[in-house]
Amino acid sequence: MLRALRDHGRLGRLCAVLTASAGLLTLQTAPALATPDTAEASGVNAQAPARTPLKDLTDNHVGSAVAASALVNENDYRSVLTEEFSSVTAENAMKWSELEPNRGRYDWSGADAIMDYARQHGKSVRGHTLVWHKQHPGWLNNLSASELRSAVKNHITTVVNRYEGEIRAWDVVNEVFNSDGTRRDSIFQRKLGDGWIADAFRWAHQADPSAKLYINDYNTGWVNDKSNAIYDLVRSLRQQGVPVHGVGFQTHLSIDYSFPGGFQSNLQRFADLGVDVAITEADVRMTLPVTDSKLNTQADYYERLWNACEAVSRCVEFTTWGYTDRHSWVPNTFDGQGAACLFDESLNPKPAYNRINPTA
Repeated sequence: MLRALRDHGRLGRLCAVLTASAGLLTLQTAPALATPDTAEASGVNAQAPARTPLKDLTDNHVGSAVAASALVNENDYRSVLTEEFSSVTAENAMKWSELEPNRGRYDWSGADAIMDYARQHGKSVRGHTLVWHKQHPGWLNNLSASELRSAVKNHITTVVNRYEGEIRAWDVVNEVFNSDGTRRDSIFQRKLGDGWIADAFRWAHQADPSAKLYINDYNTGWVNDKSNAIYDLVRSLRQQGVPVHGVGFQTHLSIDYSFPGGFQSNLQRFADLGVDVAITEADVRMTLPVTDSKLNTQADYYERLWNACEAVSRCVEFTTWGYTDRHSWVPNTFDGQGAACLFDESLNPKPAYNRINPTA
């Protein structure tokens, strides 16, 4: 398949050359971004050689985290997203603090904007995230244990019900373990005890039986205390009949550290539990400034992530945490680091993109 894709790319380039030089042929290559939103302001050359979008390279879901404001306000950003990706994840708009900053008063504007975009363009949606120790509303801190349990159940039920049948997969719980494999000391763990995770999955399943339900975490790409703890939890929950359908691997990587050892075999051991696995938040940051050598190493890391997912039959998704450096979370979180995405700030594909996509 990859050889055929490469041949397709060469044919497109040949046609473009013949058209420009002879002036006799009417055949033209397709625009690089052939979407209804083709960017008025993107500066993309409509006669550039066509490349096969990432979403068409695989049967897996290929996604990006997105911000509702960028979807609404940036035509070029929306065009590339539409062309390249088959799935979207709300970067922040579906987190509890965004949806219900005041108890009982929901703001659906950002989440609905992303859902409207997905419906319009035929994209699947990953819901992120129902319960997390960060970005939850402050009013939770004042609740008793019984009140908090009711609030969690109500939140999960309300949000999942609203998009029932439209959200392909939900990150039900996010980052519930410490690096040493112990339970994170979150408000949910302290007040609700070990059973709260099982309850969260059951409530989400009741609200939408068609959605795939995931546990999601970072620094789990290799065998370590945290990944072992998640493995044991997923195995235990499934033995109890709890509807856990998948494990999400965030894979926020840095070229300052080695690529996770045994990444593919680690994905496979989770798949062997009978669940799907997904790369849910991939990016590969570097210490600035950018150099060709750093970009090449970054490309190696992205390629290894992509290939590992392709090699594991139950790896169903490759999603990046933003696709362009223009909107990356990295510079605001890691001092002196950035350039973590597949596209640069001007929406030009980087070597990492070209390494994944043989038609580029």
